[in-house]
Amino acid sequence: MAIVVSLSPELEARLREKAAQQGQDISFVAAELLENILDWELQESEASIKGIQQGLEDFEAGRFRSFDDFANEQRRKYNLPADS
Repeated sequence: MAIVVSLSPELEARLREKAAQQGQDISFVAAELLENILDWELQESEASIKGIQQGLEDFEAGRFRSFDDFANEQRRKYNLPADS
C-alpha cells in the first residue's frame, strides 16, 4: 500500500540522513520508525489503562491515602515549600 506523507525539509533531511547512516532505503527506515512509534504508543496506552485499573481496584479495596498525606510526601521528596 502506498501512502504519501508530506514532510518538512528539515524532517526529510533527518530521515534521509538516518537512512544513509543505516545503509537502508528511506522508505524502509520510515516504515520501521512508524512501526516502532505505533508499538510504543500501544504499550504506553496499555500500561496507562492497567495503572488506572489498579488504582480503581486499590481504592475500592480501601488501599488509599488522603491527598494531604500525598502532598506532604511530595513536598518532602522534592524539597518543596509547605503551603501557606
